[in-house]
Parts: sequence; C-alpha cells; structure tokens
Amino acid sequence: MSSHRIFAMKFSSVYPLYVQKAERKGRTQAEVDQVIRWLTGYTQAGLQRQIAQDTDFAGFFDQAPAIHPASERVTGVVCGVRVEAIEDPLMRRIRILDKLVDELAKGKAIDRILRA
Repeated sequence: MSSHRIFAMKFSSVYPLYVQKAERKGRTQAEVDQVIRWLTGYTQAGLQRQIAQDTDFAGFFDQAPAIHPASERVTGVVCGVRVEAIEDPLMRRIRILDKLVDELAKGKAIDRILRA
C-alpha cells in the first residue's frame, strides 16, 4: 500500500479550510463540527483535542471513536474521483469528509447531509 501525502497532513491545518469553505457559503463552524462529529464519533471536546494535538489524518481517523455506519451511503465525486470507488479505507474516509463539507457548503440541509 502506498502512503499518500494527505495521510501525514495535520488535520489541524485542513480543519480551518473546511470552516472557511462553509462560512463563505453562509454556513457555520458549528455545522462543520457537527458533520465531523457525526462521521467520526468524536465529542466536541475530543474534536478540539485532536485539533490541538496536531494529529495527522491517519491518526485522526485511527483514533476516531466510531465511524458512522451511514457514512457508507455517501456517494458522489470529490477531486474528480468517485467516493464509492475508493478502495483504501483511510482515503475513502478522508474523501467522505471532504464530500460532507462540500454538501454543507452547497447549502444541503443538515439532516440530508447526515443521511438521517
């Protein structure tokens, strides 16, 4: 298995970009946090701890309390690649997170984003 550069990227360096993207489209940091917590099972305190510890993406998802089972229903294209076609589990989780933030920024209702 090849190690992608993104696996070693600090989640804390990408998180503000997720927030900026959402805020540019009228969404809030709280909504970004809600989406991340839904996907990973982190509490708000746990999420803040991961950001403060400069955890990389591999560690962020390895330490996630519980990946939401409904995240398997996330489909679509991110960075020109179909999410459902990604075989590497870590890369797929990262792209699912990207897709959820994209949906948030595009104005999709939060309950639809969370596959409720």
